[in-house]
Amino acid sequence: MNDIIAYFSTIPSSHRSLILVGGITIFWLLENAFPLFNFTYKKWQHAGINIFMTFTTIVVNFCLAFILLKTADWTIANNFGILQWLPEMSLWIYAFIGLLLLDLIGAYLVHLVEHKTKVLWRFHLIHHTDTWIDTTTANRHHPGESVIRFTFTALGVLIIGSPMWLVFLYQTLSVVATQFNHANISLPKKVDTILSYFIVSPDMHKVHHHYVLPYTDSNYGNIFSIWDRLFGTFMTLPKEEIIYGIDTYPDPEDHNELKSLLKIPFQKPPLKEIR
Repeated sequence: MNDIIAYFSTIPSSHRSLILVGGITIFWLLENAFPLFNFTYKKWQHAGINIFMTFTTIVVNFCLAFILLKTADWTIANNFGILQWLPEMSLWIYAFIGLLLLDLIGAYLVHLVEHKTKVLWRFHLIHHTDTWIDTTTANRHHPGESVIRFTFTALGVLIIGSPMWLVFLYQTLSVVATQFNHANISLPKKVDTILSYFIVSPDMHKVHHHYVLPYTDSNYGNIFSIWDRLFGTFMTLPKEEIIYGIDTYPDPEDHNELKSLLKIPFQKPPLKEIR
């Protein structure tokens, strides 16, 4: 565990970039070999939009990273936060609790709030407009949403009292997890079901991308599935019945053109939008 702490305490930006690119590449190859759905779309054009938004997410996080660093350092220096108030324990248990709590606030909670708050939903729905969910969809976030998610992550670091090495470990696992559960891959049903008791599996997350309520408002988790099961937001739907996208933006000129996607949060919502 000490080696893991040492590595993530000083993980180079190049290594984090390699993990991001390597994950997309691996899952891209897997979904070509074992696709869940056989999409008829221009995969590179679709990927271009999503990778652009991934890049904007990286820029936002890079520009604001000093806030995470200062927050983490402050919690340690002032013995503040849940982890700092716990009794002494194994580093493995300490890390696991920290990851669970960071996932709760930095992924599950912010995701839930984005779905329940009209202003925030206008930014988050860009992610849901994708009608061809694949591994590149993982970071299809409007720059405004990237700021929102960063804010919750920083809040989580403060409340939890997380050291920076744990934040870097969480972010690394989070990137790989979201690439995995968005990937257009077909796992044996039993394997996917077993995985869904512990982590967010591909079939579990695909339900969240079904185009209508109540399925859109379910399965908010990113790494761990415990929060959806604990808070009653876990739902299932046969993959044969899943239709991707969002019912308020069904047209390709809305969901498959970068300029249109960037404008959506600042436009008047369609009359049929019920949130």
